[in-house]
Amino acid sequence: MSEQNRAAQRAVPEQLERVLATEVSLRSRLRHVAVGLAGGCGAAMIAVLWATEPHAPPPHTQAVFAGLIAIGLAWAVFAGWVLSRRRPLFARDRVLSARIALAATVVTALAGVALAAVRGSTADLVATATGGVVFTAAAMLTLVRARHHRRELLRLRDALRQDAS
Repeated sequence: MSEQNRAAQRAVPEQLERVLATEVSLRSRLRHVAVGLAGGCGAAMIAVLWATEPHAPPPHTQAVFAGLIAIGLAWAVFAGWVLSRRRPLFARDRVLSARIALAATVVTALAGVALAAVRGSTADLVATATGGVVFTAAAMLTLVRARHHRRELLRLRDALRQDAS
């Protein structure tokens, strides 16, 4: 039986083995712990700030606080989900984190543009819109790359399964 396991281990393509090893490595898990702590602590700090205000903040401020708390909690929940998995995710975590980043970027960019349109000058609006477009494009590129990486890993996995049968 152990000889069969060794033969199966040798049958795993080196590229797939290397990628999957990095997915479940201690470094990767610690990175997700840091993401979860950052998201959870950020959400907690904003919630404490909001709760300890002597007077109720304006509705716009409350909406921003709620949005920032939601973003922080999304990252904390994401990290908890990844850390609770005991097997390789085949880059599903990358796709999900890229989606969270894209959603947070779009919401932040739209809020910034709306604020600049109401309170700022034309130059402020243009600068904010340009920044929003650049960051949204970067988040979209990250999502495209994550999806591509996941497809490649799934192709390698499927090829391995076909070769094994």
